Amino acid sequence: MAFPTVEVVESYSAAHSDYDAVILVGDFAQNLPPEFADFVAQAAQYDQRVGKQPLLLAADVFGGRLIAVPTGPLTRDYDDVRNVADAAATGARIAQQAGVKQPLLVVFGTQDDARYGQAEAVAYWGLCQALYEPLEAREAIGEETIETITNVGVVGTLDADWLSAVEAGKRVARDLCGTEPERMAPPRFAEYCQQAFAHTPVKVTVIDDIQQLQHEYPLLMAVGRASLGVERHWPCVVRLEYDAPAAEQTLMFAGKGIVYDTGGADLKTGGHMAGMSRDKGGAAGVAGFMKTVAEMRPDTVSVVAELGVVRNSIGAEAFVADEIIKAHSGVRVRIGNTDAEGRLVLADLLSHLRVQAGNYPRPQLFSVATLTGHAALAKGPYTALVPNGPARAVGLHDKLWEAGEVYGDPAEVSWSRREDFSFVAPRTKSDDVLSSNNGPSVSTKRGHQFPMAFLAIASGLDRHGNDSDHPLPYVHVDIAGSGVEGGDWQHGKPSGTPVTCFAGAYLHK
Repeated sequence: MAFPTVEVVESYSAAHSDYDAVILVGDFAQNLPPEFADFVAQAAQYDQRVGKQPLLLAADVFGGRLIAVPTGPLTRDYDDVRNVADAAATGARIAQQAGVKQPLLVVFGTQDDARYGQAEAVAYWGLCQALYEPLEAREAIGEETIETITNVGVVGTLDADWLSAVEAGKRVARDLCGTEPERMAPPRFAEYCQQAFAHTPVKVTVIDDIQQLQHEYPLLMAVGRASLGVERHWPCVVRLEYDAPAAEQTLMFAGKGIVYDTGGADLKTGGHMAGMSRDKGGAAGVAGFMKTVAEMRPDTVSVVAELGVVRNSIGAEAFVADEIIKAHSGVRVRIGNTDAEGRLVLADLLSHLRVQAGNYPRPQLFSVATLTGHAALAKGPYTALVPNGPARAVGLHDKLWEAGEVYGDPAEVSWSRREDFSFVAPRTKSDDVLSSNNGPSVSTKRGHQFPMAFLAIASGLDRHGNDSDHPLPYVHVDIAGSGVEGGDWQHGKPSGTPVTCFAGAYLHK
């Protein structure tokens, strides 16, 4: 899993001569670093695009190439650090096309604004995002052939190990999310995780015995029922565990890993099935964060994750609307729509984590999923955070929101309301909760909030609110709008979210 290695240097003058280009990122309407100001001014005399458009300039710098990439203004109320990431990504693409192998990345003009406290780090991750090539392409063509930039220097006061650890996690998340449904069918998803965490302090357990899954994860197995006729599509649960040596808190994740979502009996039609191999983005993001944990090895933060890796197939054995299925929690779930399958998988995972939570210090629970089109519609390119009462009480959502802003992986908060719980309330005494209405989430009021209410009830977490003896903080994290670039789930490059957000909130000192 190679990606551009990073070296941090204190200043341009301290950098070694192996670099073969400089990527200069910032607002060119402001004062430029003195090492480059004359070159830019001279070029601007002959080309009015300089400082307004990204350009490669001939200059007396490393490699004779100065790639000048303007961010545009950075001081407006609505500007944020993603301006820097986007500019660095543009510079990376120019560098690669120009044949550059080892660029030096210089970010300027951000030191006096708290919004840009991690600008250099975010620039490096933006560069790596631009240069990432899909796993299938790397396996078919070769990493060395298509990922040609091998080393990157970054000017700043940064921890290179931290930058690499986060990028390692984002790369795992992109690989798992973006790879096609046969290459990343459930058993091969599990195999990738085993390889990614080999020789690390993260323990990997794969639960793939069908009888055990049917007994312990009944909702998950309802989703996977139609896949049992094809052995290479058989479901599994991948459990990842990191035990901190002096644990003070424990993060517990449930990750939705639908490797392909046909919609099941409520079949996706009209072209809406394309891109559904990326419906495993939640599990991918959790695995990616765990990879960063494995690299950072925090002393006081333990992490436990369960990833439900399933194919929602269509066939004679497919589960259907109106079925009533008893969850791991004992809650009777009436199926409202088989295309609302991810929440069923998450509910069983969360129920297992709920039962185990008492064994760990300061447990905090999260579900991460590409769950609803409504989240993408309501939040655009932002991750949606839906906290429960105990999470609100301790400000868990605020911690994630603040980290997302600084580290370039932004989120917005949505609140869980009484209407959400009313929406999934049982209509008869035959069941305890309704999984979904039978319409698309994008045309349903509070379409990304009410699923959190379902998850709380179906997992038993509703019994651990602020009014209980054992409150459990829980945040539902919907990445349907943020999981791929441009919201293009068929062709967009996976973003690796929410790896950076969680890493910034819990791992960076």
